[in-house]
Amino acid sequence: MYVACLGWGSLVWDPRELPVVGEWFKDGPPVRIEFARRSRDRRITLVVDDRAEQVRVLWAPLLVDSPEAAREALARREGVAADHVTTSVGLWVRDLPAPAAIPGLDRWAAPIGLDAVVWTSLRPRRDEKDTSPPTMADVLEYLAGLRGQDMLNARRYVVMAPPQIDTAFRREIEATLGWVRSSPV
Repeated sequence: MYVACLGWGSLVWDPRELPVVGEWFKDGPPVRIEFARRSRDRRITLVVDDRAEQVRVLWAPLLVDSPEAAREALARREGVAADHVTTSVGLWVRDLPAPAAIPGLDRWAAPIGLDAVVWTSLRPRRDEKDTSPPTMADVLEYLAGLRGQDMLNARRYVVMAPPQIDTAFRREIEATLGWVRSSPV
């Protein structure tokens, strides 16, 4: 069974217990990704966002026995509660049409010979109570207001994101706050 995980954020540089085999490849499918979710630890994280431009994401093979095992492994890595796995971890299996969130996934996966693909399918949100997608101004104002360790963690997440994840919000964060890869993490 050849199963892959798509990645665009911390999975790539900090997979932890996710059973990634080898390296992350840079030729994943195009996905609409943006810095648009305030996480519990006060970072603004990259998520699938229908409003965003498409960027080519990364992918890596997983050492798992089944698509369901891949989904469970990714859910554990992401801290997703058991009752939210099906909504928070996407799963595509060969011979099914591409999911709405990632049009063309089936056409991308076929020549590679993938049997299944998993990805984190968390959605944009302003905070835990306000699940509406933030605007660029919301994100900039929030990040600019962080201090101490919260600011350092949020900054690290932005600068550690793979360079190819070049989104509109990222470009504005870099220009406004100076959070670029060359700055200390």
